[in-house]
Amino acid sequence: MLEPRQDEIVAFLKAALTEGGQPPKIVTTHISVVFLIGDKAFKLKRAVEFPFLDFRTLEARHEACLREVEINRRTAPKIYLGVVPVTRAQDKFEIGGDGQVVDWLVEMTRFDETQLFDRLAGVDKGLRRPVIEELADVIADFHAGAALRPDRGGFTGIRNIAENNVLSFERLSDTGIFDAKEVESVTGRTLELIDAFSSVLDTRRMEGRVRACHGDLHLRNICLYDGKPTLFDAIEFSTDFSDIDVLYDLAFLLMDLDFHGKERLASFLFNRYLDVGDERADAFDVLPIFLTMRAQIRAHVGAAIAASQSDENDKVRETETAQRYLELAANYLEPSAPRLVAVGGLSGSGKSRLAREVARYLGRRPGARVVRTDVVRKRLAGQHPNEKLGADGYTKEMTDQTYATFYDQARIALERGQSVVLDAVFANEEQRIQAETVAEGCGVPFTGIWVDAPDEVRLERVATRTRNVSDVTVDIAARQSTYELGEINWSRVDSGGKKRETVRQARALLGV
Repeated sequence: MLEPRQDEIVAFLKAALTEGGQPPKIVTTHISVVFLIGDKAFKLKRAVEFPFLDFRTLEARHEACLREVEINRRTAPKIYLGVVPVTRAQDKFEIGGDGQVVDWLVEMTRFDETQLFDRLAGVDKGLRRPVIEELADVIADFHAGAALRPDRGGFTGIRNIAENNVLSFERLSDTGIFDAKEVESVTGRTLELIDAFSSVLDTRRMEGRVRACHGDLHLRNICLYDGKPTLFDAIEFSTDFSDIDVLYDLAFLLMDLDFHGKERLASFLFNRYLDVGDERADAFDVLPIFLTMRAQIRAHVGAAIAASQSDENDKVRETETAQRYLELAANYLEPSAPRLVAVGGLSGSGKSRLAREVARYLGRRPGARVVRTDVVRKRLAGQHPNEKLGADGYTKEMTDQTYATFYDQARIALERGQSVVLDAVFANEEQRIQAETVAEGCGVPFTGIWVDAPDEVRLERVATRTRNVSDVTVDIAARQSTYELGEINWSRVDSGGKKRETVRQARALLGV
């Protein structure tokens, strides 16, 4: 019996999934047709061929469906329910029938589309720091548990992707969408960086940083499900796209946040990922490469879409989008001299809030590395930053070790060319001097900021904290008022008012 055309199957599914006279919502992409009805979603793989996949045979589509469910259950087990056949018997189609299998569907739980992160990014306060930090935790945990791929990625894998970007731009040269010299500059500098850090890329591969990742980790493939950030729609059709460096996986999301004007959230995400994950100092070497490559891919894909448009308005819109991506790709390659900023102040003064807010204005994107004693202390104790430490975590020996590691982390990032913001109480004059010594030893400019707030304001802030890394209580914060702080020669910022004004003062001091 001849296989039916897929348009017949699509027509059947549209009719079969109609409920109460309401047809399913249909979303068509270049490789899938998704039917949304009630609390379910069904995804049909299109019988198409591209350079990176071939779904023309029933067997290939079945295998892709099985693979999609398998890999996405790693992060979204409640969404991906299974694979069901479309069957035909006596010229009638059925979903899950006993007849001849003519196609396959991925059966999914439908979620609220307003909870997609790309939608939330377009809503005022739709994405806030707690959600972004929880997302960073989810991604870090996912990467930590992903299967190792030591035979993939590394210098060869990354350079192959970069060379493919060059070829993709060349194929678009006659469209006039991009300036040829700008493309040549961006792709050429990228290849130079990859060659310069070839040993770093291979070391990361050999030391377990290349894993079976998501591969398509952008805002549209993340949603809030049961109130938690959930990754879905990982790439199932090509391990070339998914067996990659974990930081290249993360870079897509960081770039996407930047593109959506969410640079602040990108800084929060990156710093939290480093705080909770098993990342290495060489992240600062390779991240600019990964970020620009992600933006370049979006640029040439966008240009290809623009070139295919028949409507002039659509063509202009897609062209402008592609050009914005290329501009972003160029920005990631811009050098930025590292600097060290230390932010101190008594608990509740707003020092940690100020430290993370100014970070995005400093250094290479997505901003300065924020090193916080509260986080360092808990990592040394083997605890998650949000978990509370007992008295053993605050002995003199532990505090000495915390500050030593704190300064070491700053030194390592500075030596890699990344700016750093140090976040600590810095109640001890010797600690403040040590921060300046780190900057001097690394040959970078130093700015010390002391954050002041009235005691009543500090204590109220500590009393009303939620989901805060700090273990400081109101009693401890109150005792800090009696500390002998010594001479404080750092620039002072008054944080007793609104956050925006506090940040404005600090930016003025920093000249950013």
